[in-house]
Amino acid sequence: MVVTATQFKSSIGHYLDTVAEKKNVYITKNGKVIAKLSDPSEDKMAVLGSLLGIIPQNHMSLDDIKRERLARHAPWIMDPKYDNPPAKKD
Repeated sequence: MVVTATQFKSSIGHYLDTVAEKKNVYITKNGKVIAKLSDPSEDKMAVLGSLLGIIPQNHMSLDDIKRERLARHAPWIMDPKYDNPPAKKD
């Protein structure tokens, strides 16, 4: 369901009930989606499964995927010898 921010503000209870029914609510502002309200118990692995071609086809846990992503894109987070991230090179 897509609603404007104004609609959401005026009828928040209705949209919370919609989310309770396991339906997502997309909130727009000036015609652009700015937020997604979804069920917090949504199966994260099912969401990952919907990202075909992005996640390798092996059976990795969420923690394994997170560690691999951090090691690839932010190695200083995974390495205790770094106190601060390295300076960006322009």
